[in-house]
Amino acid sequence: MRARQPIPGPSLHRAYRRPGPCAVAGSQVTDKATAFEQAAAEALKVVGADGVRTLAEEIGRQRPRASVLSACAFPGFLESGTSVLHAITADGMDSSEAAAYLRGLAAGHSVGVREQEVSLVWSGPSTHQVPVRTTSRVLLQLIDSAQRELLLMTYSATRYTPLTHALEAAAARDVRIDVVVETLQGAGSALSGTEPASAFLDVSGLRIWHWPPGNRAEPGAKTHAKLALADRRVLLTTSANFTQSGVDRNIEAGVLITGGSVPTRTAEHVQELRRTGVLQRYW
Repeated sequence: MRARQPIPGPSLHRAYRRPGPCAVAGSQVTDKATAFEQAAAEALKVVGADGVRTLAEEIGRQRPRASVLSACAFPGFLESGTSVLHAITADGMDSSEAAAYLRGLAAGHSVGVREQEVSLVWSGPSTHQVPVRTTSRVLLQLIDSAQRELLLMTYSATRYTPLTHALEAAAARDVRIDVVVETLQGAGSALSGTEPASAFLDVSGLRIWHWPPGNRAEPGAKTHAKLALADRRVLLTTSANFTQSGVDRNIEAGVLITGGSVPTRTAEHVQELRRTGVLQRYW
């Protein structure tokens, strides 16, 4: 674990000595994110716009550190707030400017989540009269677009070479990849052959999750969702399993959602299922 740095004292008001992230230095412009900008972006991912807005209010009022960090009960608020406070000190920022930046970040995110694009996705035969997006292409493009995190969930899975290659490329970009699959034990007699998880064994660093049968309140309950999610922004939910038949051959239907709150809420739901132990590591 990274060693904790000293936490700022009760007052956050400090002279602002750093030029802005796009300040002109001679004839060159730098757009490298500062420690504060990075901490603020991470906080937004963890606690959302409401948590960042609360953090901005407390910092803007120059509240003591303990008051800032206890202002919100959101999971991860303490850790995110601590990182932001450290970064304010590290960058020599004025508390009022830090608060203004955080308010703008939260407001921008709130506007962005309202801008949502939805399109239909199909597997199987196509028609010239009604062009549609194909499941295989959309799935691979979604994986190729991921820069930070990728979540897949499927009932059945067999090795599908284009999918494996796309996941390997994402892993090489240091994308964190989580896959939730059904197991032969969980499916009972509905699935046979090799474990669905074996379809992903060639991808190094990928984490596999499952819903242990002992955690299922009702006999016969299945892990039946099929979805792919990139960076909490692009969500494909589909009837297609992640097999060649599912994404190419069968008639399957799905929806691709870009932007809005639905992708984020999906990620948060699965994250909570993992945190509470409903979903557990398979390997």
